[in-house]
Amino acid sequence: MTVRLLPCGRRAVLVELDDVLGFQAAVTSLDLAGVEELVPAARTLLVRFDPAVTDADRLGAVLREVSPVDSAVTASAEVVIPVVYDGEDLADVAAEAGLSVASLIDRHSSGSYVSAFCGFAPGFAYLSGLDPALHVSRRSTPRTRIPAGSVAIAGEYSAVYPSASPGGWRLLGRTDVPVWDVERDPPNLLPSGTRVRFEAVTA
Repeated sequence: MTVRLLPCGRRAVLVELDDVLGFQAAVTSLDLAGVEELVPAARTLLVRFDPAVTDADRLGAVLREVSPVDSAVTASAEVVIPVVYDGEDLADVAAEAGLSVASLIDRHSSGSYVSAFCGFAPGFAYLSGLDPALHVSRRSTPRTRIPAGSVAIAGEYSAVYPSASPGGWRLLGRTDVPVWDVERDPPNLLPSGTRVRFEAVTA
């Protein structure tokens, strides 16, 4: 596996690679001295460290030797999210994918997802594992307001909107499960590495 390391100031190294979750799981298992935080994204992992304990050169030498592991082995317990599949884009996505609405719902709800990383808004988890048949583009014109709890897809990811916000993802349904709650400890229900399953329910 080829990785590219880029320095980020005095306290972090950015690792560019494909298997971010597997690499993150491997680094976590090593419990490296001085590493304070791992921040995953779609194709990168930011490794923050304490410069009083280690430095970019020493840490980089170790990171270049890391091999990804099966992230499913280290993933947390599965979170089941009940979904009422009545989203505004349901019929359009089904037509674009060449599927019936019932088949689309079955494919989406039978998938095994993992929270790859969080971004865009607090608690907005990009869930990998979406059936390739459902890989569709974002809307050409984003909506100005998508309600909290909206279950959506775009590209290779699925997601649950943690709060009301603008957005261009395709809406398949809705859930009452709060994926972000400041009164909860921790507030994020779906941090990186969390396994997720959607369950179709009636309204």
